[in-house]
Amino acid sequence: MMYTSKSRHISRRHNTIRGLLSSGIITIDYVKSKDNVSGPLTKGLSREGVERASKGMDLRPRTSQHGGRSISRFVTEETVGTKWAVLVAGSNGWWNYRHQADVCHAYQILKKGGLKDENIIVFMYDDIANNTMNPRPGVIINNPRGQDVYNGVPKDYVGDDVNADNFFNVILANKSGITGGSGKVLNSSPNDHIFIYYTDHGGPGIVSMPTGVVYANDLINVLRKKHASGTYSKLVFYLEACESGSMFDGLLPEGLSIYVTTASKPNENSWGTYCGVGDARDPCLVECPPPEFKGVCLGDLYSVAWMEDRTAANLTYGSHVMQYGDMELSFDALFQYMGVASKNHTYVSMDSKSFSVYSRNVDQRETEFFYWQSKYRDAPEGSDEHFEARARLIEIVAHKSQVDNSVKHLGEILFGVEYGRETLQSVRPVGQPLVDNWDCLKSYVEKFEAHCGKLTSYGKKHIRGIANICNAGIESEQMVAATLQACPPL
Repeated sequence: MMYTSKSRHISRRHNTIRGLLSSGIITIDYVKSKDNVSGPLTKGLSREGVERASKGMDLRPRTSQHGGRSISRFVTEETVGTKWAVLVAGSNGWWNYRHQADVCHAYQILKKGGLKDENIIVFMYDDIANNTMNPRPGVIINNPRGQDVYNGVPKDYVGDDVNADNFFNVILANKSGITGGSGKVLNSSPNDHIFIYYTDHGGPGIVSMPTGVVYANDLINVLRKKHASGTYSKLVFYLEACESGSMFDGLLPEGLSIYVTTASKPNENSWGTYCGVGDARDPCLVECPPPEFKGVCLGDLYSVAWMEDRTAANLTYGSHVMQYGDMELSFDALFQYMGVASKNHTYVSMDSKSFSVYSRNVDQRETEFFYWQSKYRDAPEGSDEHFEARARLIEIVAHKSQVDNSVKHLGEILFGVEYGRETLQSVRPVGQPLVDNWDCLKSYVEKFEAHCGKLTSYGKKHIRGIANICNAGIESEQMVAATLQACPPL
């Protein structure tokens, strides 16, 4: 990792990150110079010392954070064709505030970079800005000190129009397949550049939508069709979700002029950030959100990192940024992120990015629990708010226990008590897709949900287990019988 800036805030940032590294609070996914790992964060360490630190903290060489494809380059470089962007927030609900905040922020950066509204397509449920729980009606922020990022954002696809079919038809410029919304599609040409950014909950082989999911094989098929149509020059895809690497690992071939970076490996969670209230029970991590936003995360760690030009380190605490597809696209520029010029970025000041406060990140799957836990702590004893929060917490905990036990029981029925857990939790080698038969996976997920209940953002982590059931060759009749036994009708 190399830096040229000698400014005070960069120096202070390096010192803070070095402190976080030494304490083990964060890990870095990459450090690289011409021949070996070096740079401001490892200054003064011997090569052997850096290698020891790498092994101890899972620090691994990378060409750049998020793979290095420059979004600032995307919005500023001269191209023969047009620049297009598709921005997707695939969730709804107040506790998922961060996803729509991420998308709105990305829109503002692209807009400032010169992209026209006619070339930016936005998917978001649009239930946050004017939500009755919003302490700043009509406003969305993505950073504790950030300005409103909601104003001016196109509402191309909102509410139930945010779905997999519309997403796919937008990419393929299939207007006849669109239902609802603005009808805007990626009507790109051979010389055009495309940027797709998707932020949401996920699970092995899937990312969520407000209703339904996007399966990895379907997404790859759509990207293949887009390439076959000859309607773009380069396509860059940023994906923020738990297990997001599983959407592309072993599935996305080279040669499509597509470069992908994901927030996590195929078997890791991603993280919300700007969470907490700053007390001993609920510390913040990077920086506390304003007190009126207690219980929600303002952004996602991976997304905030590239949108705020965080060149100092990969702050994806507990997960690893991955890259897939045509790696040569990742070297268009290094150590640069979204925005025309970060020094002119008006939505987040450079000072606000100083990592001066140790903080807390929240597992994406735990954000709803985090929200109601905060409500429960703050509500007056005996109040309606206190009672409601307690009831929701009990409901969430009960659901988690129910789905975990159902899957555990299912594995024991199919593979025996000794091998059930091991078989369901097995992770395939890097470069091998999650499942061999995607139709089997989709069918068995439906069978499980029919008898054991809908998989929520928490429960979707168990899709790996269902994929492994398919990989083990379990027949459909066996699966139905086992789910009935694991989840008998009431």
